[in-house]
Amino acid sequence: MTTARRTLLKGVAALGALQTVSMTALAQAPSIHKPFAPVPGRWRTFEVTTRVDVASIEGQTRVWVPVPSIESNWQQSLDTRWLSNGSSQIMGDGVSGFKMVYASFNQKTSNPFVEVTSIVKTQDRDTDLKIKKKSAAIESTDTLNYYQRATHLLPIDGIVKSTAQKAIGNAKTDLEKTKAIYQWVVSNAWREPKVRGFGEGDIKTMLETGNLGGKCADINALFVGLCRSVGIPARDVYGLRLAPSAFGYKELSGNSTNLKGAQHCRAEVYLQAQGWVAMDPADVAKVMRLETNEWIKNTAHPVVQPVFNGLMGGWEGNWLAWNTAHDVKLPQSKEGALGFFMYPIAENEQGRFDSYAPDSFKYQITAREI
Repeated sequence: MTTARRTLLKGVAALGALQTVSMTALAQAPSIHKPFAPVPGRWRTFEVTTRVDVASIEGQTRVWVPVPSIESNWQQSLDTRWLSNGSSQIMGDGVSGFKMVYASFNQKTSNPFVEVTSIVKTQDRDTDLKIKKKSAAIESTDTLNYYQRATHLLPIDGIVKSTAQKAIGNAKTDLEKTKAIYQWVVSNAWREPKVRGFGEGDIKTMLETGNLGGKCADINALFVGLCRSVGIPARDVYGLRLAPSAFGYKELSGNSTNLKGAQHCRAEVYLQAQGWVAMDPADVAKVMRLETNEWIKNTAHPVVQPVFNGLMGGWEGNWLAWNTAHDVKLPQSKEGALGFFMYPIAENEQGRFDSYAPDSFKYQITAREI
């Protein structure tokens, strides 16, 4: 990735410095927002369908469609079925746990397509970080080490580690360090709508250039990488918004009739007293930049503060998770590894198609609550 795609001035990185909220700002707070307070306990079931059509065939063409691969206390991936006029099967990597439907088409295939339908159950998450759980889920040492490792786009030394150390200051516990990094990311990174797709997550380049503008795959990757660099297990969780927010936030919503562009990356950290805990500083940045007509530059604003508080420990269940994979090597692919796997991918003998602007293959994602 070149640094050219990041065009905002370095000085904008100071946007997160907390400012005093004026009475005018309080008075102008939009009334459509409800208190942002996800509450676990009510499961929702969604049927999600991804349809990929390949416009033309040049030699063998291959398509990979992500499917829900997460089983947890907040998501159950129940079933996946598919149709295709090519050779197709469900596959995984056997390492990080991600799954996909893989379809291949030869030169003779007419109007090649693959349609994948998955059923998932989701619910809200909320962890009271002040309370130590009596039965926090205990992860294996191997799993925790896996989610502290460096990846191609998430180095954990050099400028990443030195930045994290400055962010945590004198914090001692894993919870104190996590809160400090969350605050630092929200205060220094910002949502940049001009970034293509959902960002690339090249956190070393972000920190070296001082340009911390990006989207969810950038901002939450920055949070994850900073956590890992100081010994806190953390992971990106790549997924898709499925339905409107119950709390009236348009930027935290999905339009179930057309979910192309609704992909969203979240994050988790593992805290000894609580287990895996939800985090999403990227959505805080999105609300700050896009939820109102003004670019809100402080977290004490009445529109932002409930989201800032709620997304440090929780998230809303109008979203599904595909996987937590980095450095993704797609089975049967002739191209290099992906930084992450959050939307359909296609290749032919000429190379990999552009998933951000798929001219030669088109896909649509829809969902319905059942």
